[in-house]
Amino acid sequence: MSPATRTGAAFVWDPKIASHVYREDHPLKPRRLIGVYDTLRDLGAFDRAGAKVLAPRSATREEIERIHAPEYVEAVMRASVDPRLNYSEFGLAPYGDTPPFSGMHEVSLLTTGGSLVAMEESLAGRVRVAVNYSGGLHHAMHRKASGFCIYNDPAIVCGVLADRGMRVAYVDIDAHHGDGVQAAFYDSDRVLTISLHETGRTLFPGTGFASERGRGPGAGYSINVALPPYTDDAAYMRAFDAVVPELVTRYRPDFLVTQQGIDPHFSDPLTHLMVSTRAREQIVRWFSQSPYAWAAMGGGGYDLDAVRRTWSLEFLVMLGAAVPEELHDREPPVWPGASRRQMDDLVDVAISEALAAAW
Repeated sequence: MSPATRTGAAFVWDPKIASHVYREDHPLKPRRLIGVYDTLRDLGAFDRAGAKVLAPRSATREEIERIHAPEYVEAVMRASVDPRLNYSEFGLAPYGDTPPFSGMHEVSLLTTGGSLVAMEESLAGRVRVAVNYSGGLHHAMHRKASGFCIYNDPAIVCGVLADRGMRVAYVDIDAHHGDGVQAAFYDSDRVLTISLHETGRTLFPGTGFASERGRGPGAGYSINVALPPYTDDAAYMRAFDAVVPELVTRYRPDFLVTQQGIDPHFSDPLTHLMVSTRAREQIVRWFSQSPYAWAAMGGGGYDLDAVRRTWSLEFLVMLGAAVPEELHDREPPVWPGASRRQMDDLVDVAISEALAAAW
């Protein structure tokens, strides 16, 4: 059965992936996933034909080390048992972005394993798409935690698929640059990475410029669309429509991996984009209609209600179900007049630079 003829959507869920706490004042709150699950359950999404709820599994040490250094994994394991010690060499600091906490290794194995389960379910053809909203932790590096991310599950999934001889297209629509995934495949043409994000001039991690296009065999296979602050729906869709369908179609992947952080939302407290649920629905409809096996993941998102509504409506789109109006933003921000033209001009520059960097 070809991916285009498959139906159904799977949702990876276990309360354990939503129960840990990084730090009481930390902006990433895994409990946000409970709101998504409860909303979908109350809407009857999981009772629909084609819907599945999948339990995650723990990733193996071998799977984690496809991307991460053994000494880093050992450090995470030690920090998981005794988070009071100093692990700053590995990006784990009590008052930093990624603090060590008790049980972090175990829950990170489960989160990563959830993305691998999603990949396996889609690859086997049992569903059109499987989504692990606890995943999408795209900043973690080879031997360092970064940006709230401990193990880089999207990079691990892409690496596992590439090792099986598959061509993988990775599309990242988080507000932050998908730097960890880019770094993992910067020298390879087996994984095409496309990241649409707020420019690194104004947002962590300070990378993701069009000039970062890969090297050696990977030259031209790292694509970055660095968007100006306050990019709204019209400008964002202008960029997405110009870059993603063109390059993914040209690449002809065997598998599509998406990172769907919802921190580009206009209400997000950590970022400066102005994207609404309307644009997100359009984007996920394109993913759903594309002819590729597909695994989706979450990512950033720090306004809990925006997370709840957006990821719920996205799963409904994956499932082929109607989206209730109550999940949409009522009055998304829109640039008018001269501001509209100025924003579109800035985004057109980001588009042209990204396309010029492609292989």
